[in-house]
Amino acid sequence: MKFLNAGKMVHANVLILSGDLTGKVFIPIVEDGGSWTADVLGTTRLAKTPDELSALEKDLRNAGYYFSRCTRDQLEKFRNEKDERERFFAELINETVRRWVNMARERLRGTDIRYYMSPGNDDRFSIDEILSSSDFAVNPEESVIKIDDCHEMITLGWSNMTPWKSPRECAEDVLYQKIERLTSRVERMTDCIFNLHCPPYNSHLDIAPKIEPGLQASPDMVPVGSVAVRQAIETHQPLLGLHGHIHESRGNVRIGRTLCFNPGSEYTEGIMRAYLINLDKNGVKSYQPIAG
Repeated sequence: MKFLNAGKMVHANVLILSGDLTGKVFIPIVEDGGSWTADVLGTTRLAKTPDELSALEKDLRNAGYYFSRCTRDQLEKFRNEKDERERFFAELINETVRRWVNMARERLRGTDIRYYMSPGNDDRFSIDEILSSSDFAVNPEESVIKIDDCHEMITLGWSNMTPWKSPRECAEDVLYQKIERLTSRVERMTDCIFNLHCPPYNSHLDIAPKIEPGLQASPDMVPVGSVAVRQAIETHQPLLGLHGHIHESRGNVRIGRTLCFNPGSEYTEGIMRAYLINLDKNGVKSYQPIAG
């Protein structure tokens, strides 16, 4: 993972990967007479040799897609049996998250880097147990954690309601209650980090295409963040707000005294985006976006 390598390159003490860890696309790679074909979002990819097949699988993995080699009979079963397709897809997701957790241990072992990895609204609940079972990566979801001697962090991967009916979304009042259950346990709010997957409403960190009937994306861009998240930030004024969710809306903004960040995402293009934030006991010393 580029994120793990970047942590060592910039000499980070803490890595925080929060939400939308898993993808939504499963692509069968069909074997047919010694060659393999895959329908990649409407484009047919053909691999005639094992090396070409390996290159195809690498491209799919880098784009965040799930894939599996199969026969034409298995392909028909996936197409015709929804339950079987869902079961197989869920297994692929869980296997991938296990691989990521193991990769973090292998690449960060022997360093002083602390690694926090938690789910977002798009992630199935089945991955929670995998994240929490790690003896290296920490799943901070719905917890208050001290990341160093000065700074606490609350983490919540839920979002307000979306047109996509993702696994972890709820009404704004319920979302606010979830946040408040965490803030009630914070010892020193001025040094707290709000690691909330959903960005605050109308913050310029939450601009996305308006979704029309039929789930069609409009050219109009509108704020889609959470009123509850914004209310919590305005009320408690933590040191930082760390957000994601809206991949198109990277940037940073100040809400009162709170600096809020959304690094955005271009994972389907194989680009990692993040923020490098420098903290000390007096607050935020510096910050900069990084990509690669």
